[in-house]
Amino acid sequence: MYLVVDRQRNIYVSDKWNHRIMKWIKEANETIVIAGGQCEGNALAQLSCLSRVFIDNSNTLYVADSGNHRVMCWPQGAKQGTVIVGGNSRGAEAN
Repeated sequence: MYLVVDRQRNIYVSDKWNHRIMKWIKEANETIVIAGGQCEGNALAQLSCLSRVFIDNSNTLYVADSGNHRVMCWPQGAKQGTVIVGGNSRGAEAN
């Protein structure tokens, strides 16, 4: 599990075995799923055994989707991500 905190002090957690990114909003009593959570898979709305997570200044989320051998980009409020690196299976090729 990895986490990152944004400028508003919201916390984002990579929930590896539930294949999702959770967001804890500062001063809220519940969490929300902001990426994945559709069960494990390789569709653009799914993740698989994710690991690292990063959020930039515009609240765009970047996820190392390890099970799918890709890096995903999820703009704030997006229903699905975009593959920005990889996604063509594992290996040493530049895919």
